Amino acid sequence: MIKTAVVILNWNGKHFLEKFLPSLLKYSSTDGVEVIIADNASTDDSISFLNANFPGLRLLILDKNYGFTGGYNRALAQIEAKYYVLINSDIEVTPDWLNPLTELLDSDSQIAACQPKIKSYHKKDSFEYAGASGGFIDKYGYPFCRGRILNNVETDTGQYDDVKEVFWATGACIAVRADLFQKMGGLDDDFFAHMEEIDLCWRLKNLGYKIMVNPKSTVYHVGGGTLPNNSPFKLYLNFRNNLFLLYKNLPQDKLYIILFFRLILDGISGFMFLVKLSFSSFKAVLKAHVDFYKSIKTLKEKRYKLKSIKQENDSSGIYPKSIVFSYFIQSKKKFSDLLF
Repeated sequence: MIKTAVVILNWNGKHFLEKFLPSLLKYSSTDGVEVIIADNASTDDSISFLNANFPGLRLLILDKNYGFTGGYNRALAQIEAKYYVLINSDIEVTPDWLNPLTELLDSDSQIAACQPKIKSYHKKDSFEYAGASGGFIDKYGYPFCRGRILNNVETDTGQYDDVKEVFWATGACIAVRADLFQKMGGLDDDFFAHMEEIDLCWRLKNLGYKIMVNPKSTVYHVGGGTLPNNSPFKLYLNFRNNLFLLYKNLPQDKLYIILFFRLILDGISGFMFLVKLSFSSFKAVLKAHVDFYKSIKTLKEKRYKLKSIKQENDSSGIYPKSIVFSYFIQSKKKFSDLLF
């Protein structure tokens, strides 16, 4: 069994593989590490490109596109390793990016997962939206990061360079203990993509494990590589999956009151889309809510199953206020402005 499997889930990402795979191999080729490509039934010529240019690389070809969650679950089930590192194809790694992550996991058996510092590929002095220097959520389930609140992304001046426990580690680049990943049933297939890593991290935290960021490791993320930021489907997934996330993981005494307020906030968002005549966005929010209601029976079963495992309802890393209120009303635009 290898120690660390670095796994890229590819879907029509030949251009990213051409650009970033050589440096990933260069800076990851050490003893006990294997780089593996899992392909989600790409329809471009990713496979022929890999076979022609990287014939020795392990390639797992899936029979159809299972999304981020299903693709990784099916691929990682075929890989024996101590640690999995899930990394996007649109990430540029740096020298010695991997060791700080695995060394942190080695140092404490209670650390289930960790992430590097995520910076913008296009603006190298800034954090990147999807992860920055570690993820958090507010009391209503809105995610934000050290270095990114809502759409405000901070310049990296070293202000968040300390190793720190966080609430979630980004799916763009996350190192996780393989045995715990499999014990938890991996990523939730029903999420398809977006917020699945927050769900996994919350489940791990409720087992008493820690999620960390180690900024001694830095990678650069392009972002929006598979679904563009203005995609109605992406908006749908974000709204629906956030409700899935809350229903599955909130403690019983907070479940219905938080969901009630979150549904109202989503309704306000939907109304604002209508005012702006963004009908595709309004339909995405509406469909997200309809599909959430349709999924409640399944979500109840998942919640019951999680309760059968030891649950601690760990709220560390949850901002006890509304991040939207803090941002727009109190003008707290930076993570360092928040006190919790």
